[in-house]
Amino acid sequence: MTSLSNIARIAWIEFRNMMRDNGVVLFVFIVPLFYPLLYAFIYNNETVRDVPVAIVDGSRSPLSRQFARMLDATPEVRVVAQCASIAEAERLNQLGEIYAFVVIPDDLNRTLTDGRQAIIGVYADMAGMLYYKSALLAATNVSLELNKELKVERFYTGATRAQEAVATQPVTYDHVPLYNPQSGFASFLMPAVMMLILQQTLMLGIGMVGGGIRERYNGRALPPMKLYSDPMQIVLGKTAVYFIIYIVMAAYMFTVVNYIFGLPAIGRFGTYIMFMVPYLLGCTFMGITFSSFIYRREDCILLFVFMSLPLLFISGISWPAAAIPRFWKCVGMLFPSTYAVNGYVRINSMGATLQQVGPEFIALWIQAGVYFILSLGFYYISIRKQRKIKK
Repeated sequence: MTSLSNIARIAWIEFRNMMRDNGVVLFVFIVPLFYPLLYAFIYNNETVRDVPVAIVDGSRSPLSRQFARMLDATPEVRVVAQCASIAEAERLNQLGEIYAFVVIPDDLNRTLTDGRQAIIGVYADMAGMLYYKSALLAATNVSLELNKELKVERFYTGATRAQEAVATQPVTYDHVPLYNPQSGFASFLMPAVMMLILQQTLMLGIGMVGGGIRERYNGRALPPMKLYSDPMQIVLGKTAVYFIIYIVMAAYMFTVVNYIFGLPAIGRFGTYIMFMVPYLLGCTFMGITFSSFIYRREDCILLFVFMSLPLLFISGISWPAAAIPRFWKCVGMLFPSTYAVNGYVRINSMGATLQQVGPEFIALWIQAGVYFILSLGFYYISIRKQRKIKK
């Protein structure tokens, strides 16, 4: 009973320290509630449509005008200008009036008449990858469709429509994007972002509370109280507070955020919560371990915030895992978010069971165990140092 009472008292002191610090309240309560809503709202349209582009038509022939009309008819882009030169199109791009332009060569008809391939250039503003994707996709689709018509006119004059279809496309295919039917950016990005928000805000909260204690007690990692004498009780007491808060935040993201913005959420809620248990424990123990490097409240912002973008890349979601160097793969294995992102995407977007994310689930428990031992070691060393100071 004494041990449970001490753990409860430590948890209450930790919670009280959190509520007294406006910065901790911001990171632990406000950011997990509103940051996912902000991200999801920004990418709520899922796909980019009607990207403004320009045409530089050097050919000025019926064929080039047909290409321009077909390009304007695609849902991805909208032709807003006809430019006389590439320089004029570049100026419009610099002014932000267009994000891409298509250059049709002046020898288009002559090249095709000679039986050679014509090259149509697509110049896109790479500052926005989605604009580039839309412009390239639209130009590629129009080129393929126009190629079919030119092939029929040249080689299959007088053929029936059925014969033309077989000649231009002997094998048809159905493109069905699994788990993300609209190929939306929010459906792809949000699962990874939500896992990183949980990890980063949790570590920031723990770090700021730890830094505040060091500032208040002249560099000591623990308050000078007899209550803080058992590393196990300290870790369990602190963990209880953060785990209860963040299991609620995790449930909020899975239910409320996905529902409001219509994001894919075909996994079972129970499977998700079970998967979150080792993830949140691992993040908490890692935050306690890393707090040993925090001597001022602001230090944790420098230590943790910059890691968000690199962790997103090395998780293997936004960048192919096979293309990640071995060194960075090893770095990614140190953070629970690497396994949580991959596991959560399968549970949330693909309806995977706990057995199907078994490797990630086991890896999270291993990380939780390792960081638990490290956090115990950190407080054991801190308690011994403080006892030596008293003597």
